[in-house]
Amino acid sequence: MILLVAPSVVLLLLINAYPLIYAALQSVRDGSLIHAGDFVGLANYLDILASQRFWKAALFTAIFTIVGVFGSWLIGLGLALLLRTSIPGRTVFKVLLMLPWVVPIVVSSTSWNWLVATPDSLIPTLTAAFGLGDIYFLADPTMAAITVCVFKVWVSFPFMMLMTSAALASVDHTVYEAASIDGATRWQQFTDITLPLISRSTYISWILMTIFCVNDFPTIYLLTGGGPVDATTSLVVLAYRTVFQDMRTGPGVAIAFLMTLVLVIVSVVLYRQIRKVDVA
Repeated sequence: MILLVAPSVVLLLLINAYPLIYAALQSVRDGSLIHAGDFVGLANYLDILASQRFWKAALFTAIFTIVGVFGSWLIGLGLALLLRTSIPGRTVFKVLLMLPWVVPIVVSSTSWNWLVATPDSLIPTLTAAFGLGDIYFLADPTMAAITVCVFKVWVSFPFMMLMTSAALASVDHTVYEAASIDGATRWQQFTDITLPLISRSTYISWILMTIFCVNDFPTIYLLTGGGPVDATTSLVVLAYRTVFQDMRTGPGVAIAFLMTLVLVIVSVVLYRQIRKVDVA
């Protein structure tokens, strides 16, 4: 049996281990895309941790991830609960709700740019018509960060809706019937029955969405390019700029390794919660 699976295991190790080891070696050198450079030890990591640009990108990454995970989860949960009711055209409604996730990100970002990019775009024109003044959605740093976070929620909530819908479908209706007989209100049923019973799926979706958000390059880069003045520069965008624009491979790869470390820690914490749910 071991001999049969050994070739596949060796192949997987080579495919995954070689890039990881090579990237680790790059992170401790001062090279570029052309030259490996000299060994500098942990100097790249120390320089990154002392950089204000890194911590600004880390702060935006944290905000972007928190809003992306919990914003999309709340909307997905609400829509999943709504789709379980007998609303007219439920099937068509469900298909339409999938469009933000199904449509390629290039198309979605282009559409949002058309809506908000310039003062003559549709949304700024409407805000000015309602007397709200000129709002520069992608030129103002604060508004750009808000716009990017809202866009992330927009393209992500269908995934959360699918995960939650699948979890809700596995809940036995007799539990709600028994709770109704005992006099439980709908809110009590939601907080004491629905949320605990779908918690395992919820933690899994949070883990996946956290990984998606932290590693999300196209959503940010296609919409704002990381600007203005680095207001929407996340760690993955900063790593890309460091490697492919500044031609500094070592610090860029070091940023990626720090991102990976944070993702592992978050995943471990949430996985422990899943194990507690399984034990319960």
